[in-house]
Amino acid sequence: MLLQRLEALPVGSFHYKLLVITGLGWLFDAMDTGLIAFVLPVLGKEWGLSAGQMGAIGSIGLVGMAIGAVIAGSIADKFGRKAVFSATVILYSIATGLCAISWSYESLLIFRFFVGFGLGGELPVAATLMSEYAPTNLRGRFIVLLESFWGVGWIAAACIAYLFIPVYGWHYAFIIGALPAIYVFFIRLHMPESVRYLLSKGKVEEAQKIVDDLEMRLGVKYKGDLKVTTDDTPTEKPKLKDLWSGKYLARTIMLWIVWFGIVYSYYGIFTWLPAIVYQQGFAFVKTFEYVLLITFAQLPGYFCAAWLVDKLGRKYTLSLFLCMSGVASYFFGQAQSAELIIFWGCVMSFFNLGAWGVVYTYTPELYPTAIRAMGSGWAAGVGRIGGMAAPLVVGMMIEAGSDMHTVFYMFASVFIIIAVAVFALGVETKQKNLENI
Repeated sequence: MLLQRLEALPVGSFHYKLLVITGLGWLFDAMDTGLIAFVLPVLGKEWGLSAGQMGAIGSIGLVGMAIGAVIAGSIADKFGRKAVFSATVILYSIATGLCAISWSYESLLIFRFFVGFGLGGELPVAATLMSEYAPTNLRGRFIVLLESFWGVGWIAAACIAYLFIPVYGWHYAFIIGALPAIYVFFIRLHMPESVRYLLSKGKVEEAQKIVDDLEMRLGVKYKGDLKVTTDDTPTEKPKLKDLWSGKYLARTIMLWIVWFGIVYSYYGIFTWLPAIVYQQGFAFVKTFEYVLLITFAQLPGYFCAAWLVDKLGRKYTLSLFLCMSGVASYFFGQAQSAELIIFWGCVMSFFNLGAWGVVYTYTPELYPTAIRAMGSGWAAGVGRIGGMAAPLVVGMMIEAGSDMHTVFYMFASVFIIIAVAVFALGVETKQKNLENI
């Protein structure tokens, strides 16, 4: 059958090319998300914004991401991964360009909403597509490596902020962030539709053509039965209630808790990180340098998670990285010197972003093909609710007089709670075929 032939393919140039194509979309997404974090301190000073208004700018993008993740995830199960992936990249690129010409606080809020809509729609769809092509024995590693492009995007954002904002102003940062629109053309040329999606829609001939082409390109000749089997036939139309039935009930509860907590913590910490470091009394340019160093620590975190996820497993790697993120957050909140801020910031960045890589690996594996993109999209959408709340909560805490210690004690508690949720409710998916989990 076609799925057996797909699973039998050796790792080759196709898989790495797909990783780079989807990964670049991830990189541009992260670059845009990072830019707003670096722009906020400058924008707040230029426009005379309150901490609450700055928090709203960070949160409105998360509102768009929540809606985008749910809608894009659902329609990707209906219209295909490739088409939705391309459309969301176009949307967020155009919206980012419009941010550069924002003339008021209100106009920026509107444009940031649409940026978030595109970002939120692209991420779960890209992870779903990659998981449906990656070989079973290396699927975890490929998805974590896909997520590692996020770290590169944040580094790019920090470099743009460091080199352009002090000299040219925040407008040019957004113009650079709009460049991914060009990238969409490469997506359409080089990225195939998901074979599993095509089979679920009864498009067997199209799926067969893709598998035949892949076997030819990778120098493989399948020796088994080439006939279409019942596993290659269309599946029942997905429904939202399927996420809450049978064995998927506990999985959905666990994923929604984890997604809410990890997105809440990530956006609460990293949206405010430049401003918080600046508040500690460090010069503005030095703030960029400190945050850039902390951001670099994301990359080894991803690579460590990429190795562990197929060795130790998804459940235990994720629990470990979330727990250590909590420990690092606690000590970061107590840091009083530049050296300690950098050290604990790097540790926090290492484990936090490594955990993100595992979450994107784990989520699509817990649902069957018919509801995989929808399940991933809804989990990400619920997570974005946490992302909406976090920048606002931090802004209100700062306005109410809370110091850095209190803010990061709160984040440490959230990390520990979601680590326990994974350990208690998670199931292991390491080395398992997507159809047998």
